[in-house]
Amino acid sequence: MSPSRQGRGLRRLIVTLVVLAFVVVAADRIAAAVAQNQLASMAQKEAAKYQVRSADTSAKIGGFGFFPQLIKQRFSKVTLTMGKPSFARIPGERLTVNMTDVHVPRSLLFSQSGTVTVGKTDMEVRLSPREIGRLAVKATGLQGLSVEAVGGKLHAKLASNGVNADVPIEPQLQNGKIALTVGDLSSVPAPAANALKNALAQGIDVPQLPYNAQLTQISVQDNTVVLSATVPDLKFTR
Repeated sequence: MSPSRQGRGLRRLIVTLVVLAFVVVAADRIAAAVAQNQLASMAQKEAAKYQVRSADTSAKIGGFGFFPQLIKQRFSKVTLTMGKPSFARIPGERLTVNMTDVHVPRSLLFSQSGTVTVGKTDMEVRLSPREIGRLAVKATGLQGLSVEAVGGKLHAKLASNGVNADVPIEPQLQNGKIALTVGDLSSVPAPAANALKNALAQGIDVPQLPYNAQLTQISVQDNTVVLSATVPDLKFTR
């Protein structure tokens, strides 16, 4: 075979391999998109059992390659995101569920029945400080109480009986409740300061979280209250 023919044959082989690579990648992405939609639908259905509603729900499959993981029926990571979720009649800003070691039957890709089981599940629920304030009012009965975020920190504001207080507070998880520890009260009259401190020390009952998650931490990030939780034995069934 002449060098020119060998060169043309090599070029054809390279072109064929490139085309096949594009086809494989495209098929991988299409199949992943189908599976992600299936998982999002199943997660939304399971969340509805806990009276959770959301404006939108999406799932993202992580790890290296969809088909290699599908063959093993096990995905290293799946991230579920709900926008504007509402749970226990509390509106949230965003709910994120990070799932690792996720077993997904291949049958689900073909719209058949099956159960998704998750090895480990971590959850984050983002709430506005306003909602924490409403929960605090409900727990303490302190009318005129509100909570705002200032410079990445929470502040409790109280306007009642001619008293106007603005004090920093720190949310903490104590004895299964959300406690709001009060900071500097020197600018607040003693009676009002004691009333505010004692009321917030009672703590706020933790509302039932989606998927019956167990609250592990509460923090403030970017002027938003973040509830961190874990979900034991999470399953989605179709």
